[in-house]
Amino acid sequence: MAQEYFSDRFAGKVAVVTGAAQGIGFEVAKRLGREGASVVVADAAEGPTQEAVEALKGMGISVVGAVGDLTSLKNAQAAMKRAEDEFGGLDILVNNVGGAIWMKPFWHFSEEEMRAEVDRSLWPTLMCCRAVVDQFRARGSGVIVNVGSNATTDGFYRIPYSACKGAVVSLTRSLAVELAGLNIRVNCVSPGGTMAPERKTPRSANPLDEQQQEWMEQFIKLVRDEEIISEYATAAEQAAVITFLASSEAGHLTGEVIETGRRGRRMKDILGMIP
Repeated sequence: MAQEYFSDRFAGKVAVVTGAAQGIGFEVAKRLGREGASVVVADAAEGPTQEAVEALKGMGISVVGAVGDLTSLKNAQAAMKRAEDEFGGLDILVNNVGGAIWMKPFWHFSEEEMRAEVDRSLWPTLMCCRAVVDQFRARGSGVIVNVGSNATTDGFYRIPYSACKGAVVSLTRSLAVELAGLNIRVNCVSPGGTMAPERKTPRSANPLDEQQQEWMEQFIKLVRDEEIISEYATAAEQAAVITFLASSEAGHLTGEVIETGRRGRRMKDILGMIP
């Protein structure tokens, strides 16, 4: 495992990280905080949010929580205001909240399930982008990093989620153009499979039935070997790219989508060797 190194490149900065109670979001909050930022952990789950806040405080990070359903513009605005109230400003927004709820063929999704996927993986990013623009405009600068997915193409068994993340990519590129003249940068990271601890809040409130379990096993077979780098990324590796885009080191990048889960066929798998 690579040795962790933390600079002070976010000293004096304030960041809101959505979905930061666990997984990639928590690692982003940790990295930003360890490099000097004050952080707002914005998440819908009250218990896990408080656990994350306490864990980050234990690392010496200046952090508070903001609990709320970010599909609502009102709640998204409240999360941004929390940063203003607690830390006096806001410099960085990382839109990480999201994730496929069900894995199965598209023709087995009900209308309610498709709407739930959109609520999970599109509305929070859209609402938080809208909520933060006024603060960034008043401040004269700002950075947004959205988290997409490599499921936007060939997204087996999660078509509604794939559509949502395709919209996040489109939002990133279009909003970057609209906000460039206001000194606000917007970029996106599109992860593939990522190793993370067991989820504190399950994707679905109901356990998988026999059919859903079968579809899940099929899904794993479909995506297990899809990336050209065979090992899954760690949540910390994803966080490293996200925080790079949030930093001044990426000051001339906007409207970019970085794939950290690049698909492709591996030479060794095709030829049986690397010549």
